[in-house]
Amino acid sequence: MGAGRDHPAGVALLPLPVSVPQGAGRRRAFPWRPALLTATLLVVSTAATAQTESPGQTLKRVEQDIQADKALQKQLDRQSQTLQKELDGLRDRLVGLADQERAQEDELAHLEESLTALETQERNQAEKLEGERQQIAALLAALQRVARIPPEAALARPDGPVDTLRSALLLRDTVPALRARADALAQALTRLAETRETLQAQRSRTYAARLTLIDRQKEIGQLVARREELSRQTEEERQQVAQRTARLTGQAADLRQLMDRIEAERRAAAAMAAKREAERLEAERREAERRLAEQRAAEQRQAEQKLAEQKAAEQRQAEQKLAEQRAADQRASEQRARAETETARAAPSPPAGERLPVGGRVTVRYGEADRYGATSRGVTIQARAGSTVVSPQAGTIVFAGPFRGYGQILIVEHSHGYHSLIAGFGRIDTAVGRRVATGEPIGLMPADGSPDLYFELRRHGQPINPQRGFGAPEGKGQG
Repeated sequence: MGAGRDHPAGVALLPLPVSVPQGAGRRRAFPWRPALLTATLLVVSTAATAQTESPGQTLKRVEQDIQADKALQKQLDRQSQTLQKELDGLRDRLVGLADQERAQEDELAHLEESLTALETQERNQAEKLEGERQQIAALLAALQRVARIPPEAALARPDGPVDTLRSALLLRDTVPALRARADALAQALTRLAETRETLQAQRSRTYAARLTLIDRQKEIGQLVARREELSRQTEEERQQVAQRTARLTGQAADLRQLMDRIEAERRAAAAMAAKREAERLEAERREAERRLAEQRAAEQRQAEQKLAEQKAAEQRQAEQKLAEQRAADQRASEQRARAETETARAAPSPPAGERLPVGGRVTVRYGEADRYGATSRGVTIQARAGSTVVSPQAGTIVFAGPFRGYGQILIVEHSHGYHSLIAGFGRIDTAVGRRVATGEPIGLMPADGSPDLYFELRRHGQPINPQRGFGAPEGKGQG
């Protein structure tokens, strides 16, 4: 930048410090901000005398500012490393909480199933006891009616002595059976009371498990918000210092160019003769190089023609071999696809140790027909409303957001040519370019109903069975 411009050199390129927004007390206080404010005020205070400085003095002063900014950059890098350690610890806590939430959801599902079984058992026992009670009540009523008949009236009845004796024997056998049924009814009532106590305790445990799950989800939400705040804070402050250093570096380059131009003009007259002699020698050298280049070009064309003919023959042989190899690969791929489909249909659940993005029941497996009748290239998992979605493997986020008719989707790039495509989010808690660890929370399922999550795994662009997981040997085929 020249000294004759409207703004003094070294002033227009120094930014004022960015004001801290309200509520920033939760962020860390960085000591480089007072130093940046002091440097800015010092440059502004010398703006009145900057126009009288020589380019060399201005360049020296700007280089001193650059050195000061480099020191600030090193200090900010050290503080960024501290923040990165905190981010790493926060990521580990998020992974642990996500695992706890998955276990809590499984326990809650088990408790709800037990609760349903106990409620069914209670209804069945109540209905059975009601039937027993009605039968015993009818027998008791018959016995009461017989007991009211006096012996004389019984003798005077028109029935014969044999019939009267048979009735008496029948009543004598009925009383012990009735007593046994009454005892059994009392025991059944006791079991019903115990079942109801067990049901009440199970309801209490289920309610406590739901409260614990809500607390886990709240804690995960707070940690995700803290992670985003730390990431944004580190990036904004590093960009601010980097932009200031870039502006000062550009100003120093302009000053160096100005000094070089002045020095070149002072030496121009003395160097004119030497320049003309050098031009003559250069013209002779170029002519010699031109003739040599023409000779070499002719030789090169002959060599290239021979090489092209040789390559054409090799290419024809390679194309023939490639066509044969593609046909063999196509047949092998079709056989692997059929074997993979049969294996996926026979498997009741994912293999032990394999991590899916969310807990729940797999409703559509790889290779099966989905609800539209098309062959599924991934798996569909029916999850609980509001469940946390985690990364199935460590990687980098390459896409996050809505896509056509698929809703909120996320694409994670893993090592060794793997990509994960996850769709069905209610909310995405990460951004493009972020690194995520295995099991790190990346979003939430919708908060109502029984939402479905679609998970598709690709290797080198080809869909493979997600339930077979990562790390399969190359060329063995998964789908």
